[in-house]
Amino acid sequence: MNTLPPPPDPLLLPVRDPRARDLALDYAGMHALVADLVLPGDASMYVMSAMETSRELIRHSYYRYEFATVAVTHSLFALEHVLAERLATKEPLHILIERATDAGLITAGLAAELDRSRLLRDQLAQGAESSAALRPIRAVAMLRAVFDAVSLLLRPPSTAEPTAADVCGAQPEDELARLWEDHLRALFPDGFRGVDFDGVDLVLLDADVAGLVQRELKGGLDDSGIAYLWGCIADLDKIVPLINEEYCTSYFTKLRTMAQAAAAPYIPTAS
Repeated sequence: MNTLPPPPDPLLLPVRDPRARDLALDYAGMHALVADLVLPGDASMYVMSAMETSRELIRHSYYRYEFATVAVTHSLFALEHVLAERLATKEPLHILIERATDAGLITAGLAAELDRSRLLRDQLAQGAESSAALRPIRAVAMLRAVFDAVSLLLRPPSTAEPTAADVCGAQPEDELARLWEDHLRALFPDGFRGVDFDGVDLVLLDADVAGLVQRELKGGLDDSGIAYLWGCIADLDKIVPLINEEYCTSYFTKLRTMAQAAAAPYIPTAS
């Protein structure tokens, strides 16, 4: 009589979530999405753990699309902890964000992006949104705002304020930085999520331009980034005339202006 336990089921390897088919060719390609999400070296173990987990959830959204939304909400644990320590007060997150903005610790534009993440967390808790609310590309942009804010808040008080003005990698008077701040305050047009014009997905185009502009502000684009940016500008030129709603047209016209400003340094001069 055989008394050995039955053999275990064969190991099931994870497979790509079909909704993530446009993110990367394979799992290794997900690294590019999170490459610039650098953990602050002077953070506590609690903050480091929350932020690293959030970053890895983005990477694993290749296998489970919903992980992108979870990544953003999980990162708010780190943000709230750092804000409470820096401001020496325990209050709701939206008040902490307001206090940090009033104190000049973070910019108004950055605060607006953080509050979008906070609102998403509240909507999830209330059942008004699902865990598939965010595309991974958009989630990266929202997560990047948390990483930027935490880095600013962890700086010594003597250097925190000047750095807040430089969070986008440029002086306040710089045109691209100004356009970027305006973009962060703008709300994505209602009713146009999941909409595409002539094969161009509006949310993905918005996120692509935002990511490229941030890379330009933080140090400049490489050749592939420049080519990608010009492709986005071509898509904007194509879709803006097709939009028949006033606010949406204005939003993407301004996005095109910002993209053009980011591309301006790479326009060849006449010889």
